[in-house]
Amino acid sequence: MEITEVKVFPVQEEKLKAYVTITFDDCFIVRDLKIIRGKSGMFVAMPSKKTKDGTFKDIAHPLNSDTRQNMEQVILMAYEREVSARPASLVTSDGSESIDHSAV
Repeated sequence: MEITEVKVFPVQEEKLKAYVTITFDDCFIVRDLKIIRGKSGMFVAMPSKKTKDGTFKDIAHPLNSDTRQNMEQVILMAYEREVSARPASLVTSDGSESIDHSAV
């Protein structure tokens, strides 16, 4: 299975850095992955939903560490390209666009 497309939607929040949509083999799409800045650096969180007891459960996730590492590498590289190409404009978590005036 090959990642054939990565769409990155940067947001302007302290820990959450972007939402991501990935496509596999030009025929299967996974939405709502998140790029998060953690204590030891950036990582990719899989799409999840809140359960009745208040915990979160992944909706989709890799079944082995090699696949997870490959996905994370491809997604984080796409994120770096996106933010370096669009430093002055970010999407906020409510979907509106915000201008970072310090970058202008």
